[in-house]
Amino acid sequence: MAHPKIGNLAPNFKLQDQDGNTVELKQFKGKNPVVLFFYPKAMTPGCTVQACGIRDTKAELEKRGVVVFGISPDPVARLPKFIEKQGLNFSLLSDEDHAVADKYGCWGMKKFMGKEFMGLIRTSFIIGKDGKLLKVMDKFKTKTHHEDLLAELDELGI
Repeated sequence: MAHPKIGNLAPNFKLQDQDGNTVELKQFKGKNPVVLFFYPKAMTPGCTVQACGIRDTKAELEKRGVVVFGISPDPVARLPKFIEKQGLNFSLLSDEDHAVADKYGCWGMKKFMGKEFMGLIRTSFIIGKDGKLLKVMDKFKTKTHHEDLLAELDELGI
């Protein structure tokens, strides 16, 4: 499945956060740029490194007015454990049926240790205040994701 087109409105969604609150993308339209980073599974090594990088750059992201959400197919009950264990300072959203990942084109065939399976493909999206998709980041290392994200925000003037 293809990613949404740059310049189009980002697909809206309603997902539950770690506290069971409903978060809807359109509630940020006209207020804040939004970063959505889709990650495969809470508390796994790569996802932990990526989330901790975002945690450590939160002050810089806030200065720019950026709101960040991590989205995974993890159940809501797993998310508070990940936040607590890693001291995460942003919301995580549960996309258990991967419907939002499908909308964003980041659910697909993966390979691991010679086996093929359907799963979440690590991808980040930068959405402008106007709700339009500005950037799709699908080629990065988990260790430097936060640095790459800040560089993209600089390039976009955010």
